[in-house]
Amino acid sequence: MPDYIDDELLPLAEQFKRSPLDLSGFLEELSDKKISSEMYEVLTQISRGDKLSFENIEYLLTVEADKDKEVLYKTADYFRRKTVGDVIPLRAIIEFSNYCRKSCSYCGINSTVKNLTRYRMKEDEIIGLAKRIKEETGIERLVLQSGEDLFWTKERIVRLVERIVDQLKMKVTLSIGERTREEYDAYRQAGASNYLLKIETTNPELFKSVHPDDLLTERLQYSKWLSELGYINGSGIIIGLPGQTISDIARDIQYFRDLEISMIGIGPFIPARGTLLEDCKPGSIDLTLKAIAAARIVCRRVFIPVTTALTTLSKGAQIEALKCGANVIMIGYTPIEYRKNYNIYNGKARVGIDLALEAIEKSNRKPPNYIKWGDDNAQP
Repeated sequence: MPDYIDDELLPLAEQFKRSPLDLSGFLEELSDKKISSEMYEVLTQISRGDKLSFENIEYLLTVEADKDKEVLYKTADYFRRKTVGDVIPLRAIIEFSNYCRKSCSYCGINSTVKNLTRYRMKEDEIIGLAKRIKEETGIERLVLQSGEDLFWTKERIVRLVERIVDQLKMKVTLSIGERTREEYDAYRQAGASNYLLKIETTNPELFKSVHPDDLLTERLQYSKWLSELGYINGSGIIIGLPGQTISDIARDIQYFRDLEISMIGIGPFIPARGTLLEDCKPGSIDLTLKAIAAARIVCRRVFIPVTTALTTLSKGAQIEALKCGANVIMIGYTPIEYRKNYNIYNGKARVGIDLALEAIEKSNRKPPNYIKWGDDNAQP
């Protein structure tokens, strides 16, 4: 296996997912740990290559004993090392519009939020920033994220993607919400290789409560289209949504496995001013870390980013996530004059390249070899 697993290798992952990993040496290392019989049974099933049941996944999310949690995280880290290696890919993210037609109850840029200055970056502005990012940092993949802004038509997105791919020789991930199959196909043909459309929850009632404009069945269909069109398909969930249960999260992880999702974002809920959920408490860091670990064990060879929400609640959680299964860091490059108005939740942190490289070092991981070192790294 190469030191660095690139996106293009992930479609080859199915065969690897279904084959057992040799845990014999790993289990011997744990022989002196006083772990529960339930945890040992799950590890035994994993070592046989068994498909973990819903009850198994639910159990992993509920472990509380320190020894069991330690083993959970070590197992996830072992799977991370064996499946995607020690190199932590860095992605540059540009949030190019905070206009949104939807009214998701948790999101600080939804259409109902007042006292928010809306913005749209210009195409040439995005291209110029992307060029600078590549020249100054070496980062090869750009994540273009926005609210569901229909000003950005199919033609505009296609032209933007083509310029980034053809002129800058960068790879593009899109995260612009629900579009038609025809549009998704056009973006794929233009050169976008990844698409992030988070499910947030697979519980139909909970989904409807936080997505009043949407239907879960439609969101599931969009995700299937993305897979059928050849995207590296990304999804994710919010941990701690009001009304969410452990069983919901276990089913979400089953969904990621069964649909063979290749990128899984798992972050804690953080309330946003001006939304229906602004007075709710944040999600649990502890449960978020357990969900990351369980997703790594169940889904194996996938990209699991350290979400900005996790870093917002605790800078140290970035390192903890890298030690329990996460293997990607998103670097924020939205210009400062826009960034302050892309607060999808309160106090949204900006993860800069220096913070990312520090986390990689402290978690004993490796930075990608394309990174250019020095004080002139692009820091808008």
